[in-house]
Amino acid sequence: MKYVRFEAQGKIAHGVLAGEIIQELAGDFFSHSDLTGNQYKLAEVTLLAPCQPSKAVCVGVNYRDHAAEMKHELPKEPLIFIKPSTALNNPGGEIRYPAISHNVHHEGELAVVIGKTAKHVKAAQATEYILGYTCANDVTARDIQMLDGQWTRGKGFDTFMPLGPWLETELDPHAAAIKCLVNGQIRQSSNTGNLIFRIPELVEFITQVMTLNPGDVILTGTPSGVGPINIGDTVSVVIDGIGELKNTVVAG
Repeated sequence: MKYVRFEAQGKIAHGVLAGEIIQELAGDFFSHSDLTGNQYKLAEVTLLAPCQPSKAVCVGVNYRDHAAEMKHELPKEPLIFIKPSTALNNPGGEIRYPAISHNVHHEGELAVVIGKTAKHVKAAQATEYILGYTCANDVTARDIQMLDGQWTRGKGFDTFMPLGPWLETELDPHAAAIKCLVNGQIRQSSNTGNLIFRIPELVEFITQVMTLNPGDVILTGTPSGVGPINIGDTVSVVIDGIGELKNTVVAG
């Protein structure tokens, strides 16, 4: 099932996408809402990020090939950091290139969307707390990341967390092809089967530290091929079984 968050006719709503038709929900995805009976054509609405996380917990160096290109040793446990909620960006939204950076990179990722409050969750029960999956771009000011030696500032700029285009509830998250394209040219191409730490492990690890709220996301890491994006570029993250997240880069 595909859940969408969208704007139409001056209001923001949630719905279920079937083909090219959105069936509106009375509430949101997290409250098991009934359908209102209102329908919208997908082409006639503006898609929004499918959730509004209070935080995004991101996993660094979680593909073996990416660890090699970044000259990192394989981590012994997940390396996590947080993107602020203010970094959220919509499908079709503009990534603003900050004036204080000269080396902004794309990082295509699979995002896990949490469906209910999760604290001290064991890996065996992790799927009970996951509502679904979406595409993400962990946009990074690489020069600032390297300068600081920690990652908050380089990854925390406004617009640096595009999510979308929708939330897919039925996906094998460990067998999905993932690509990132810039202006139609493939930059990253891998499969989520290459994750070092699988999603149940990540849920257990993270929830021993902090509570995950409904709508929070886990960005599971990026494969090899990260590289620069420039003003005027179009960046797409494509995950089989989900869809395409597309954004353009503009001056910040």
